[in-house]
Amino acid sequence: MKDIMGLMKQAQGLQQKMTDAQAELETIEVDGSAGGGLVTVVSTAKGEVKSVAIDPSLMVPDEREILEDLLVAALNDGRGRAERVVQERMAEVTRGLPLPPGMKLF
Repeated sequence: MKDIMGLMKQAQGLQQKMTDAQAELETIEVDGSAGGGLVTVVSTAKGEVKSVAIDPSLMVPDEREILEDLLVAALNDGRGRAERVVQERMAEVTRGLPLPPGMKLF
């Protein structure tokens, strides 16, 4: 019976840690960039885009497709960085818990 009570207590602690981690991820900002920094995107670790910066040299009407491609690349770079931040935070939260390998909580 002690084991069940210990597991229940661990589950409650994990739930609070997860809630705290979710709130923290909303405040962490990551940068994504493309074209050597000509296009940059700032987003939260949860994926909300906060800002986009485009170097004025890219504002050439005949090169719109290049700008569009760079924007997509910058957004994807930011998303990848955000995913790494989420994985790092979740590893901290779940450290020491007997979770199966590869189990995703988010």
